[in-house]
Amino acid sequence: MCEANAYLQKPEEENLMVMENVYKLRPEQGKILLENIFGEQKLLDAELLQVSLMEHKIILKPKTS
Repeated sequence: MCEANAYLQKPEEENLMVMENVYKLRPEQGKILLENIFGEQKLLDAELLQVSLMEHKIILKPKTS
C-alpha cells in the first residue's frame, strides 16, 4: 500500500499529525486537500514541504497570513 501520514510542521516542536492513511493530495483553491482511504477529507491552508515515500510521510507547512 502507498498511504502516508500527513503532518503540519511545527517549528521547535514535534510535527502535528493531521491525517493518517492519506492516498490522495491535491491543490484546491490555494490550499491542500488531503483524502484518506476511508473517504475522509481535510482542506488545509498549507504548502507542501516534503514527501518521503520510504517513510510514508507528508510534511506540510502552514501558510502565514
